[in-house]
Amino acid sequence: MPTEFSIDKRDIQFLLHEHLQAESLCKLPAFEEFNREVFDMVIDEAVKTATEILAPLNQLGDSQGLRYQDGEVKMPDGWKEAFKKFGEGGWIGMVQNPEYGGQGLPHLLRCAGAEMFSGANISLYLSCILTEGAAHLVEVFGSEELKKLYCEKMYTGQWSGTMCLTEPSAGSDVGALKTSAKKNGDNYLISGSKIFISAGEHDIVPNIIHLVLARIEGAPAGTKGISLFVVPKFLVNEDGSIGERNDMICGNIEHKMGIKASPTCTLNFGDEGKCQGWLLGEENTGMRQMFQMMNEARLGVGVQGLGLATAGYQSALGYAQERVQGAPMTGVKVKDGVKPAIIEHPDVRRMLMNMKSMVEGIRTMMYSVAHYLDLSHNDPDPEERKRYANLVALLTPVCKAYGTDMGFWVNDTAVQVYGGYGYCQEYPVEQYLRDQKISAIYEGTNGIQAMDLLGRKVTLHDGIMVKQFLQMLEEFVSEHKDHDQLGALVSKLDKAKNTLVKVTMTLVKEMGQDLPKAFLHACPYLLMFGHVTVSYFLLQSALVAQAKLKEMGLEQAEQQAQALADDNSEAAFYHGRIGSARHFIHNTLPQVSALAEAVLTEDRTALEVSFPK
Repeated sequence: MPTEFSIDKRDIQFLLHEHLQAESLCKLPAFEEFNREVFDMVIDEAVKTATEILAPLNQLGDSQGLRYQDGEVKMPDGWKEAFKKFGEGGWIGMVQNPEYGGQGLPHLLRCAGAEMFSGANISLYLSCILTEGAAHLVEVFGSEELKKLYCEKMYTGQWSGTMCLTEPSAGSDVGALKTSAKKNGDNYLISGSKIFISAGEHDIVPNIIHLVLARIEGAPAGTKGISLFVVPKFLVNEDGSIGERNDMICGNIEHKMGIKASPTCTLNFGDEGKCQGWLLGEENTGMRQMFQMMNEARLGVGVQGLGLATAGYQSALGYAQERVQGAPMTGVKVKDGVKPAIIEHPDVRRMLMNMKSMVEGIRTMMYSVAHYLDLSHNDPDPEERKRYANLVALLTPVCKAYGTDMGFWVNDTAVQVYGGYGYCQEYPVEQYLRDQKISAIYEGTNGIQAMDLLGRKVTLHDGIMVKQFLQMLEEFVSEHKDHDQLGALVSKLDKAKNTLVKVTMTLVKEMGQDLPKAFLHACPYLLMFGHVTVSYFLLQSALVAQAKLKEMGLEQAEQQAQALADDNSEAAFYHGRIGSARHFIHNTLPQVSALAEAVLTEDRTALEVSFPK
């Protein structure tokens, strides 16, 4: 029964080349060395890497887990070799500066690769994501000496990296950290403990480079007095060779619900007073530096949600096409005396269509935001660069929170499609579900993302970000509301958009009068925002698909039906893409009205009720 990891390469190609026209990026100086042939080669190699190197180790890593002893962590079989191949393939530094070992590719291509790698083996890929983020911080803020010592070795996977923020008494409240730094010649002595550090200790590379938030003696309290330090597991000599062990050790690893092959560590720095770290950039700028990494990471975590949702949907779809169960219903076409595959049952088709439309909607949103990110850095018009940067900033918390919450929901549905087998470890979807959940928690919980969207992004600079986003939707509606095939769906988007505007205005006003009441509804507000945003991007894709059908001479419904009957795979793909938009707008977008009713209520029960102690 086909339940192995698979990739929807056709939809990825559709988004890259037909919807977003990735090749147009090659007109920009930053990407002029590339062309469509190179982009296609990158995607082909990413598919190969995901299916042949990462995916075969995913279930093994989950079952074998990690072994911790005396401060050291032994990874599952094959992990070291896979990480080495991944680094040598250039996947860690896909979008980074070639001067330091990167490939210089567009973020759009990296987004496609990240989707595949996350779904194939998120436990292993996490180490790669963190390594890239840490190296990029060194590249942006570090001295020439630090860049020379660390960046290329990290971008090429020779060494790995982490980000060390969380402490036992300082989780989301990073400003309460107690880790200290004391001047020691050209470096600092670091002392303190960090918890929940992903990939904090392992044996897959000879050195791990930790980026550690700490407070220099005498620095201001709170986030204004935090600095960022490069703290290697092994000290690095001037010639780049590895020296003696630094004074730091892994105190333990967590035993988790999911990502069981990703070591989540407690790290103790300076137990003997000898842990050396090097200041990254200027004193007391650590939070600003780290937030650069976290904003990039939040988009990446959203793509993790997409990758695991895709894996779950593809697996459930394959199972439903092969699993035979039940008697045929009236209207279901099966041969006489043959039981139907469960994909023929209406409720299973409903679940699969919910999953398909959500996955394709999130994918379109994520890829579009990655495209905006490329243009925010490289568009020749400075005003356009600013507009794209605003869209990226506004949609980052939506991508992170909506992508991971809905990704978890997709995998919950995947288990349901499987039925009892979905609950068993012989099949992959229960692992996808467990591995998925953490994405709603780390890099800022989804509740924090919702407060960031409502309390900061929506109101920043007199609301310019949300105004530009809504203007984009207005222009889209105005242009396509009379479309002969899709105009009715565009009108439904317009209605939902107007509801979102009303709720936004109400909550912005409420924040100035009753902030706790406004934040009580931050998560429902983000969910509304996500439904509207995904509907917009799905409709964009549907218009492209409709135009393609017209080019094929299949504009009318009866022509499309005949093409489907003739097993025209391209017609079926475009028809399915339009179907995703139609299904989502008819079945998911209406939730906006119900959410608006709840958000606009005067009810304060959650703030006032006395919970039992």
